Amino acid sequence: MILFHLAFRVDDIASTRRFYGELLGCRQGREAPNWIDFDFFGHQISAHIGPRPESVLMTRVDDEDVPLVHFGAILGWEEWDALARRIAASDNRFVVEPHVRFVAKPGEQGTFFVADPSGNVLEFKAFRHPSAIFDGDDNGLERVA
Repeated sequence: MILFHLAFRVDDIASTRRFYGELLGCRQGREAPNWIDFDFFGHQISAHIGPRPESVLMTRVDDEDVPLVHFGAILGWEEWDALARRIAASDNRFVVEPHVRFVAKPGEQGTFFVADPSGNVLEFKAFRHPSAIFDGDDNGLERVA
């Protein structure tokens, strides 16, 4: 089994524990005064206290501005919808509201972006056809060699 590990910065441990543990439902792992680990949909993420960046860089995807620096998870459609509803019912606001992009194309996907209390942006996706996750030309976009 191969697992992914990601370390990223946060403002504090308490708000990070609430967001990832309580809101997203991630099981907490080890913790120290300046970092905390979570089981992020089967992968390890480590939140470390550190300074905030000065700005958020943006990029364009499907004629929409999205945060360039982000991480997230690809969920099943029902799991994605349930998480979107849980976040909508919470005090958190979406950075990009839940919607479907690349409609009627093999890469059709539900997506939304949400920020944690420290300003880190997460994207959650669900593919209508999971076999298209790594397909290159399925969105009608030009392939770059």
